[in-house]
Amino acid sequence: MGWGDVGVFGQPSETPNLDSMVAQGMLFPNFYTANPLCSPSRASLLTGRLPVRNAFYTTNAYARNAYTPQEIVGGISKDKILLPQVLKKKGYVNKIIGKWHPGHIAHHLPLEHGFDEWCGAPNCHFGPYNSSDRPNVPVYNNSQMVGRYTHTLQHSFPHSHRTENIKILSPGLFQCLARLVAPLNEDIFFTPLLCTSCYGDSVMELDYVVGQILAWLRALGIEKDTFVFFTSNNGAAVMSGPKQSGSNGGMREPAVTWWPKHIPAGTVSQQLGTVVDLFSTSLSVAGFSVPDDSLIDGLDLSPVLHNNTLINRPIFYYHGNERVGPYKAHYWTWSNSWEEFNQGINFCPGQEMAGVTTHTQQEHTMQPLIFHLGGGAGLAPGERTLAVTKEYQDALSRITAVVEKHKKGLVPGVPQLNMSPPGCEKLGKCLKAPKSQPWKCDWPH
Repeated sequence: MGWGDVGVFGQPSETPNLDSMVAQGMLFPNFYTANPLCSPSRASLLTGRLPVRNAFYTTNAYARNAYTPQEIVGGISKDKILLPQVLKKKGYVNKIIGKWHPGHIAHHLPLEHGFDEWCGAPNCHFGPYNSSDRPNVPVYNNSQMVGRYTHTLQHSFPHSHRTENIKILSPGLFQCLARLVAPLNEDIFFTPLLCTSCYGDSVMELDYVVGQILAWLRALGIEKDTFVFFTSNNGAAVMSGPKQSGSNGGMREPAVTWWPKHIPAGTVSQQLGTVVDLFSTSLSVAGFSVPDDSLIDGLDLSPVLHNNTLINRPIFYYHGNERVGPYKAHYWTWSNSWEEFNQGINFCPGQEMAGVTTHTQQEHTMQPLIFHLGGGAGLAPGERTLAVTKEYQDALSRITAVVEKHKKGLVPGVPQLNMSPPGCEKLGKCLKAPKSQPWKCDWPH
């Protein structure tokens, strides 16, 4: 979901429930994900650690395949401490609804990492729901597969499961709405009203689900005891640059927090924030300390929530970009391959930017591309490229000092998301892929 996909930012699709959250809570117009792809950013949210520390990166093609499709055996490791594991020790019961994606092999799944209940899919779909060319996504209820996520969902995943998971709200609920992961198909239980695009219809459906969750909190009388944070794990192509890119369209996310009687209604925070902060912030809100036996990259934003204070901090984008103040440096750029582009797949239609939306990976470490993110004090962020001027040199000096300090204390984990491309044997960087048996579960669809 992109930063501009919420009605308050001018999205033509109607998002009344998210807009209501903004009016009743706090809006973060300068909020980022940890990576412009699903798996690394989700792992970062749950651990409070950057993808590179979590080992959620690849040495193949500079993060091109930094997610967990069927061919990947890696995932979140046992030695990482996840938010639900800490909360569980404090008496919380934790539930995740929706897409998981930090690993699809059995020992990487949610119930092995602190969640007590799970209803959803281990990864995302890589083809139409009813595709006969690639397997459809399995749907799990806890640790058991109960169906497949197909266009005719009712044949494999009864509507009763969906209703049950809206009504039963555990103390620790992690709701992952996978409706905006392309390719898109309208839900058979949701009739679009206004939008003519599939993406717009999906945004409206997501907004409807958010409204249902907030309504149940009120019906149960626990809204004043429930901290709600809405954001996305990576962007869409609504703003400059798409998913998979380090531009605003891939990294900058809508972010709203809602906690009646605790967070002042209708407030806007200019705090630089990231999904990595949600680990420490959630523990602080629950009254717990951050574990001291692992290095945490995220900040506790609770002072921002309660007092709207500002914490001076940089934002690190993995892979290849950093933001310090209003300036952002790109050390690597690309959009998608020439092969895809020549097949008509354009990640940045109408948004091409010379030297940035490149179809081969371009290194800029000797002379980074620097942007001034105009509109940082308001609600309309843009990206203005800086020529090599005094402003550029001053910004580069500030950013370089922060990056060098960051690198000195950085110990990357062993990459978990490598595929096995030609040449990896010579580098000793191959991971053995599982035997592909996509149709071993005979499930009619």
